[in-house]
Amino acid sequence: MSVPQPERQRGRVTLRRRQVPTGTTDQRLLDNKSGRADFIHSDTWRVLRIQSEFVEGFGALAELGPAVSVFGSARTPVDHPDYLLAEQLGQALVRAGFAVITGGGPGTMEAANKGASTAGGVSVGLGIELPFEQELNKWVDVGVNFRYFFARKTMFVKYAQAFCVLPGGFGTLDELFEALTLVQTRKVTRFPVVLIGTKYWGGLVDWLRESMLADGKISAQDLELIQLTDDIDEAVAAVQSAENLSTEQATGADDAPVEA
Repeated sequence: MSVPQPERQRGRVTLRRRQVPTGTTDQRLLDNKSGRADFIHSDTWRVLRIQSEFVEGFGALAELGPAVSVFGSARTPVDHPDYLLAEQLGQALVRAGFAVITGGGPGTMEAANKGASTAGGVSVGLGIELPFEQELNKWVDVGVNFRYFFARKTMFVKYAQAFCVLPGGFGTLDELFEALTLVQTRKVTRFPVVLIGTKYWGGLVDWLRESMLADGKISAQDLELIQLTDDIDEAVAAVQSAENLSTEQATGADDAPVEA
């Protein structure tokens, strides 16, 4: 006669044999005899931290209104032409009715936040915990600090109508291709991805065309997701045209007859 094996349900998880824990969940919750805090480093605890980051981000930005995420290098000096370009971009976006979202750090991010703040708009900084110290720049009006890159990236995408990308390094490329991938795969509604700086970005666009497209790794339509310019007014116009199109589509959807 077979001996019945112990079994316990933990939510959607079934535990059997040696995986069945001794004691109960309440017992482990209330028992602090060991005095150890190992639980705060467990994956289940991290899930709660991740959840809290999304809740804080959604709560802080839910009423932001139309916004544009601006990316660029943290290493851009204050006296560099790209710093002035980012500041002017921040100002122009505010004048066009948009809040400005950056990574909240120094360099290009600081410049875009400065432009937005001095123009009287909303200047948002989404910071990230790094091994080296990096505080939110002083021009951020609404700041949210994140532990996890993926939670931070969600905020960049969820609350932006467009991405404007100035010269930058690996982090900027990561954010750029994250946006392009989401648009290409239709995980998000199509929005403009504007590369500002033809000299800096031109080689990358040429490589995409001459290598990736030529080898069939992307389609010609994929390249149309990218707009390349040196002109701030042209960049802002691209953002505005997409915003107007989204508004028209939303209005059309509201006016469309409803089928039973």
